[in-house]
Amino acid sequence: MATMQSGTHVVYQEKVRPSIGMWALVVMAAASTALMVMPVWKLGAVVLPLVSFALLAWWLTSLTLTIIVTERQLFVGEAHIDRKFVPGATAYDAEAARQARGVDLDARAFLKIRPWAKPVVRIDIDDVADPTPYWLVSSQHPEKLAAALND
Repeated sequence: MATMQSGTHVVYQEKVRPSIGMWALVVMAAASTALMVMPVWKLGAVVLPLVSFALLAWWLTSLTLTIIVTERQLFVGEAHIDRKFVPGATAYDAEAARQARGVDLDARAFLKIRPWAKPVVRIDIDDVADPTPYWLVSSQHPEKLAAALND
């Protein structure tokens, strides 16, 4: 197992990367810029799609979500919490996740969800100093993440 700087072992690690479908949308959006400028700027019909693709690819890559569970802490993107405040976690499949993100959502919840990753994990928070009742986090492997947090 890998270790973090604090010396605790990494129990679970995942990167929720953009799907192939999202990359296809980026390619189509960049390519469509060629159609907009082709009638007035022939060179721009090559340059603009390349620049657009580079910018959109950078943006999409920046949306990659890193989840790390150590013996002591949980890191989700730039957020982190001590595991002593995490009494449990529940994995939701795509249909249950739809409800958790919709009608069952508590407005106080902390969300780290991505549209290309349908399953989510509800991570309960038990900290009297924090009004957040739970985190809702996208995951490609919700059962594994929930198991790592429940151990």
